[in-house]
Amino acid sequence: MPGLDDLRKAVGKLLRKGGPYESLVNEYVRDLQRALISADVNVRLVFSLSKTIRERALKEKPPPGVSRREWLVKITYEELVKLFGGDEEPEVRPPYTPYVIMMVGVQGSGKTTTVGKLAKFYRDMGYRVGVVAADTYRPGAYDQLRQLAEKTGAMFYGEPGGRDAVAIAKRGVEELKKRGADVIIVDTAGRHGYGKEEALLEEMKNIAAAINPDEVILVIDASMGQKSFDLAKRFHEATPIGYIVVTKMDGTAKGGGALSAVAATGAKIKFIGTGEDIEEIEPFRPKRFVARILGMGDLESLLERIERLQGVKEFEKTMEEMLAGKITFRTIYKQLEQMRKLGPFKKVLQMLPGVSSMMQSFDDAAKVSEEKMKKWINIMNSMTYEELDEPSLLEERSRVRRIAIGAGVETSDVRELYSYYKTVKRMVRQLRKRKDMLEKFSKLGKLPGA
Repeated sequence: MPGLDDLRKAVGKLLRKGGPYESLVNEYVRDLQRALISADVNVRLVFSLSKTIRERALKEKPPPGVSRREWLVKITYEELVKLFGGDEEPEVRPPYTPYVIMMVGVQGSGKTTTVGKLAKFYRDMGYRVGVVAADTYRPGAYDQLRQLAEKTGAMFYGEPGGRDAVAIAKRGVEELKKRGADVIIVDTAGRHGYGKEEALLEEMKNIAAAINPDEVILVIDASMGQKSFDLAKRFHEATPIGYIVVTKMDGTAKGGGALSAVAATGAKIKFIGTGEDIEEIEPFRPKRFVARILGMGDLESLLERIERLQGVKEFEKTMEEMLAGKITFRTIYKQLEQMRKLGPFKKVLQMLPGVSSMMQSFDDAAKVSEEKMKKWINIMNSMTYEELDEPSLLEERSRVRRIAIGAGVETSDVRELYSYYKTVKRMVRQLRKRKDMLEKFSKLGKLPGA
């Protein structure tokens, strides 16, 4: 996609190039601005976005193990996701059946083709789909939709030569419900050229009053670019159950303008058309879309790694609590939950400032499998508050037996957890001694072995 493709080049250039960080940021931001403006994104939006990216890049510190350039890519990703609609993803599965979808759009936007694509999409999900030809204005609309229905295996209703769109839509929905359709998609007439919003929205209201749709979808051609804002805004205000499909995202330089303009209205983009073939429609997920246009096949793994490393800060707090105070099963529970997110204990410890230099070998604490962690968490969920706060109570066999029965495990599993607790307690005691010694020598201005 022209324009947005340049974002990929900007990211690639950033990750390859060396030099002073601030200079890199300034050059990168200029590249982003050029790419977004060439994709027809509103100039004020572009400068607001690039200002935010620059400020965050220069102020924020990445977590340990993440370079500042990688962090800058993550910042870009987050801000572009906001620009194109945010984290929220529309639910594409109908919440119930039969479910009636009414399609509206300006003539030439690809509305009838989109009806066919949606029919295929829902058929592939296992739904019985029916389509209604209620576009009585455009010559050929009836035949086009009938052919699309045959191609996708959807049920079809239409009245060739009929002129009353409202009556056809109503009869079509009733008939397809009787025939057992789970999803019914009603194609309505478009309006010639942009600027015909009043007539478009008026007919939408008339047909909607007759068929009571569960959802209304407005089809917008990506080539509208920033002009999409006014149409999307008026549509969004006219119907509280509306979603938007942006078509022809494969071949226009204005795709970024259309998507950002629609998102700015608060309207939700549900699908995007990515080509001419019947299969080329997909749910619009801003995160995936941005990952794709940034052109990094491993962007997802990079983001996952950064998220994991950010979690190290939480783990560091837990370790500080352990070093400072009494260790209980509550501490162990918290530690295990964090380890499930972050990875092997030994590897996490090596990431912690000040702890990695103290580490020697804590193999027993490090070799804890995901399966074992789940089992131990279940065991602790079967303990009383008293046992969570006073692990030594597990010296009593009767308690071990009761906890094992409650967790559905063997008594040996409970004893293994207790043994792990004692290992961690011993390890923390050694770390605390080492830490105290380092602090003592640092105050004297001399490190051991210096």
